[in-house]
Amino acid sequence: MNAFTNEIIKKYYSPSSKAGSILVSHSKAVAKKALEIAENAKHLNPDIGFIEEASMLHDIGIFLVYSPDIGCYGKDPYVRHGILGKELLEKEGYKDYASVCERHLIITEKEIVENKLPLPERDMVPVSIEEEIITLADKFFSKGVEKDVTYERSVEKAREVVSKFGEIKTRNFDYLLKKYNLIRK
Repeated sequence: MNAFTNEIIKKYYSPSSKAGSILVSHSKAVAKKALEIAENAKHLNPDIGFIEEASMLHDIGIFLVYSPDIGCYGKDPYVRHGILGKELLEKEGYKDYASVCERHLIITEKEIVENKLPLPERDMVPVSIEEEIITLADKFFSKGVEKDVTYERSVEKAREVVSKFGEIKTRNFDYLLKKYNLIRK
């Protein structure tokens, strides 16, 4: 974690709080995995510095949702943590980082409408290489309390977890796995 991301995180989270501890541990694990993925994708010229920083900030909005198991007591449902993080980082003046918050969940406008999700009706999917890499890395970790948040799932286990959210999510995950050489084509 560099001074830039540390400063933003400290503005919204107490380092000694459960939510702050989980956010930092989870984000560090995601950043490490994202940098490994980026290393395997050098031919795509990913912005390594941005990936590291955006990985640390991708879940900045969790304190605004109600998820007591991870120490978050906001008023919104968990599915909104990405959009809330986006709004927060936009107010801070970090539009590029804000987009990662919103898009790392890979939610399409169709899913939002069909499932009546409390989100703006638009596609919230990765559009850059860096966003794809962070999104992919995030799928290997959980913020749940039943496991250490730094525990990395296997490709098979990550796919199993993603598949619980439907065929579209599984197809997108498989596409990213192939694109970034985490499974054979």
